[in-house]
Parts: sequence; structure tokens; C-alpha cells
Amino acid sequence: MFTNAMIAQNIENIRRRIAATCYRVGRSPEEVTLVAVSKTVDADTIRDAVRAGCSDLGENYIQELCEKREHLLDERIHWHFIGHLQTNKIKYIIDWVQMIHAVDSLHLGTELSRGAEKVNRTVDVLVEVNTSGEETKFGVSPGSAVAFVKKLRTIPRLNVKGLMTMGPFLPDPEDSRPAFRTLKELRDTLRNDGLDVPVLSMGMTNDFEVAIEEGATIVRIGTAIFGSRTP
Repeated sequence: MFTNAMIAQNIENIRRRIAATCYRVGRSPEEVTLVAVSKTVDADTIRDAVRAGCSDLGENYIQELCEKREHLLDERIHWHFIGHLQTNKIKYIIDWVQMIHAVDSLHLGTELSRGAEKVNRTVDVLVEVNTSGEETKFGVSPGSAVAFVKKLRTIPRLNVKGLMTMGPFLPDPEDSRPAFRTLKELRDTLRNDGLDVPVLSMGMTNDFEVAIEEGATIVRIGTAIFGSRTP
């Protein structure tokens, strides 16, 4: 397990890489939000990351997210739910989670709307797009994504901020570029249709620099901050 000093250094190294990539392609580093993926990481270690300046945290599982939030209520954290969300778990996070990254059905969108109505808030969401075509991944297809976003935007209490995808799990980060480029092109198509969905959540430890080159505004980094996962 990394020490708090090592975690702080890891975060600083990632921010430097984000900045260098942005400058290389004529972007500002302020355009890119670093979300630290803290799945399986204990609350004390997460606290080290927050105190090193990483206030956006991403979790994949509802129970784990809720338990960690209880331990970290004294910290200023923007929680992102980045996993596949089951509708019966919405009630546990709907009143406080910052952003839900993986909406891929109108049924889920409707249930999120109902939950948000009960707590009198509007929730920020991203549409998950399966840009790699892998059957093991969730998400709407690129061919149906534009129509899906348009329908989702008609559901009350949802603020559709943008799109999210995962690149293929391959050794060469360049192999993720087509998936990321597809997401950006979908965002541009929506923009040309008058729909402002500026957020592109894409890129992880292995390929986030390629994702930034292709327009990512959120990168989700876990291993490069916290080390290899503990099952």
C-alpha cells in the first residue's frame, strides 16, 4: 500500500502528465477533471488523496460508496458513481452523489428522475456509450446514442452533461483512440444539433493521455494513484 506521501506524489505526477498532454494539443489543463477511482481503497487512504488535492472520487459499487462516504463526511468530496447502477439502489445516493456516469437505458433515466423528484433536486448524468463494440461492456451503441440523448433530455430532473465510455483493455493505449474519437464525434454531432453536452468522461490509467488528446474532460484514474487493486 502506498504511503500518504507516495499518493500525493502520484497525484502530482498525473496532474503534470495531464498538463503536458493538454499543452501539446493546445488545451488548458483546467478543462480536464481528475476523478480518482477509489474502488477497494480504504477510507484512510482516500483521505490522503483528498488532502493531496484530489476532491473528485469515483466508486463502482453502492454499498462501498455509502460506507466510505460515512467515514469521510468531514472531507469536501465530489462523489461520482461510475459503475453500472441498479434501479433499486438509486435511493441510497440520489440526494448527494455529484454525477452518475453510466446511464444507458431510458428505464434507468426514468427511475433516476423519480428519485430526484422525491428529494427535490436535479441530478447530473452522463450517457454511457459502448464505443469499443465489446459485448461484455454496458452502454448504448454509437448508432443509437444521439437519439438516446435526445430522449433522455426530455426526462425531468436529469441534467444530461455529456457522454462516457471505456476504451478496450489492451496494452497499447493507441488502440483506445478510435473509441475515444467516436465519443468526441458523437458529442460534436449533438452540438451541431443544438444540444450542449460538453462532458466527455473517458480515459483511465493506461490510456488517459490519448483520451485527453481526443477531447476528454474527465479522466478516471485508479491504479496510477492507489496502486494495484486488492480483490
